[in-house]
Amino acid sequence: MVRIKEIALGKMTRREFRQRMAAGELQACIIPVAAIEQHLEHLAMEHDWRSVCEVALRVADHLHPHVVVAQGLMAGISEHHMRHPGTLSLRPGSFLAVLYDLIDSMARAGFENILVLNGHGGNIEPCRGVWGQFVQLSQTNLHFLPYWEVLTEEDAKRHLKSGAIPGHAQEFETAIALSAFAENVRMDARTDQTDPTPALATPEAGHDLLQLIVERVARYVQEMIDGKRVAEMPPFHP
Repeated sequence: MVRIKEIALGKMTRREFRQRMAAGELQACIIPVAAIEQHLEHLAMEHDWRSVCEVALRVADHLHPHVVVAQGLMAGISEHHMRHPGTLSLRPGSFLAVLYDLIDSMARAGFENILVLNGHGGNIEPCRGVWGQFVQLSQTNLHFLPYWEVLTEEDAKRHLKSGAIPGHAQEFETAIALSAFAENVRMDARTDQTDPTPALATPEAGHDLLQLIVERVARYVQEMIDGKRVAEMPPFHP
């Protein structure tokens, strides 16, 4: 089926967005977050951002025309990688402030269902530490999900020789890149480094894992839309 309506927020005109919201067509928003940081010698530094956007856009395509992807924050919390020049890092307070502003923008646009889809491990604990407050402030069905958390140990054992998910720039992430954006993989450097696990990756494994991820994240979002997955609202105290 040919997609005739845009799934990326930034590609729409204001009239297109306004009309689709007014018609009730757009029912959920995905905000991808990740990082721009070193990924060993063989993966491009955009890997986390590129992979989470790949998942978000495929999910929106799967649920077309009811989901939009709002891409607004590429850098993440990466202080632990700053010894490698080129890494971009935001302080936790800066990252969380901008993230909430993006959430608030989408809530004010009329979305009741918002998924922050995460692609970087360093963002997890800071986000989960404040998530109850974000839900309370936004008054929306707001969820936070690292995309690899929809996979199981059985999935890892079945598709990866190392059996490890996610791993930093190792077999899992390298397989995803080989499948979806192979131009970001420096094949000569993949085997010419201390860590041997990236060399285990295959595009076939990446393809199969991406399919599982997209199917399960799409189900997660559909459950949000259907009212079967509702964020727990922290109680107000008088």
